[in-house]
Amino acid sequence: MTSSIDRFNDLPDSEARDLLVSCLAVERWIDEVASGRPYDDKPDALAQAGQSAQHLSDDELATALARHPRIGEQLPTDEAEAAQSRREQSGVEDDEATEAALREANRAYERKFDRVFLIRAAGRSTGEILSELERRISNDECTEKAETVAQLREIALLRLDAALEPDAALERDAALEADAS
Repeated sequence: MTSSIDRFNDLPDSEARDLLVSCLAVERWIDEVASGRPYDDKPDALAQAGQSAQHLSDDELATALARHPRIGEQLPTDEAEAAQSRREQSGVEDDEATEAALREANRAYERKFDRVFLIRAAGRSTGEILSELERRISNDECTEKAETVAQLREIALLRLDAALEPDAALERDAALEADAS
């Protein structure tokens, strides 16, 4: 049986790039991860992806953030990305007061930093996200940019890890076969 990393290694470049853009929409990162194939195993692919996402330029950061909705909201993206975002933000539901506080803190963050607040939401409650947002809003621009890049990196690695799971590879193959018929 072919492993998921073998399937990823064997994907045509355009399909590998499509998979990678859903993890992190940064052309340089996509180029580096796609051109690093073939990988020996999933940890090898994740190590390259992590290294390539270590530093992002201001333009790369802006491009990547444009594909991320505010916490608790959805951007009109393709269906797979929308489903991915819903799964990652599944813990972002709480009482109305906490949700209102999160919305207000989001607005304050955007006024200060002129960008959407980004956090790896997977596994976090609304209260945890709100606490982190309140902590990070006191950061200076340089510190906050570094934190935002670190969060994008975590999200990209989680998404790539999930995409390289055997079930994800089988689902992708089935979708490609259905499109071909």
